[in-house]
Amino acid sequence: MAIGNGGRKRQPSLAQLRAFAAVAEHLHFRDAAAAIGMSQPALSGAVSALEETLGVTLLERTTRKVLLSPAGERLAVRAKAVLDEVGALLEEAEAVRAPFTGALRLGVIPTVAPYLLPTVLRLTHDRYPDLDFQVHEEQTASLLDGLAGGRLDLLLLAVPLGIPGIVELPLFDEDFVLVTPLDHWLGGREGIPREALKELNLLLLDEGHCLRDQALDICREAGRGIKGAGRSPAVEGGGGRREGAPVTTTAAGLSTLVQLVAGGLGCTLLPRTAVKVETTRSNQLLTGYFADPAPSRRIALAMRAGAARGAEYRELAGALRAALRPLPVRVLDNDV
Repeated sequence: MAIGNGGRKRQPSLAQLRAFAAVAEHLHFRDAAAAIGMSQPALSGAVSALEETLGVTLLERTTRKVLLSPAGERLAVRAKAVLDEVGALLEEAEAVRAPFTGALRLGVIPTVAPYLLPTVLRLTHDRYPDLDFQVHEEQTASLLDGLAGGRLDLLLLAVPLGIPGIVELPLFDEDFVLVTPLDHWLGGREGIPREALKELNLLLLDEGHCLRDQALDICREAGRGIKGAGRSPAVEGGGGRREGAPVTTTAAGLSTLVQLVAGGLGCTLLPRTAVKVETTRSNQLLTGYFADPAPSRRIALAMRAGAARGAEYRELAGALRAALRPLPVRVLDNDV
C-alpha cells in the first residue's frame, strides 16, 4: 500500500472505488465508464490510482477483455459494500434534512398511553406518512433516562418536570374525577369539595407512577396525609395532627385500580381522559365531579433543549393541540 507524506497510509477515494466497482461489474471499460457517467480515460486512471494506493493488481488487461485478478475478485466485494454503506448514509442524511421523515421515538407514561395514543397515532399516520413513528410505554423516571441518554427523542407525560436541559411543550390541562362504588355516598355527585377526600379510603397506583404522586399532592392540599404512601404520614389540620388512612391496596395500572373500586375496596381519582375507557367496563361504578377549581394535571411533550429536530417537535405539539380538542380537556394555545 502506498505511503503518503508523514508516513500515513493513503486511502482510496470514493471515485476510485466507484470506478473499480463499475469495471468489476461490466468487465469492460467503455461500458463501465458509460454506466457511471465518467470518461473512459478518467475511469482507467482512477482504477490505476486505486491499484497504486492499495499496492495490489486488481485487473488483468488484455487487448480483447478485462478480467479481475484474484485480489480484484476479493476486493470488488469490499468495494461494493463500502459504496452501499455510503449510499445508505446519504439516504439517511436526506431523511434527516426532510422534516417528519426517519425515526421518531416517543416515550409515553402508562396513565396517558391508552387514552391519547389513538389520537396521536391517527394524526401521525394521516399528517406525517413518511415518519417512522415508534412508541415506548414506560414510567416517568425511565422515560427521562431514555431522553437524556438519546434512546428516546420525545416524551408525552405529566408536567411540570423542573429538570434543567428539558424543554416542556404543554398540550392541555385535564381535571381529576372521583370514581366510587355504586353505593358510595359521594357517587355521582357534582360540586364535591376537596375536603371530602379526608374521609375516603383512596386507592392508589404503585410507586413510580406520577399519577400516584399527583393524587397524594391533591390529598395533602385537602388537608389529609396518607400513611405509607411515600409522603409525609401526617399533616396539620384542625386542632392537631391528622394521621390519615394507611395505604393497604395498590395497583400497577388504572384498569386494575378501577376494578378494585368496582369491587368495593375504596375510591380513586382518574384523569378525565381515562374515565370513558375505564369506567364503562363495570356497572358497579359512579363518577363524581369536584367543585371548581377541580384538581387537575397538565400533559405536555418534552424534548432535550437544543434538540436538532426541535422545530419539528414544536410543530407536532401544535398539531396535537388541534387534534385533542374533541377530548374532555382544556387545550392550551401555545408552548407557554
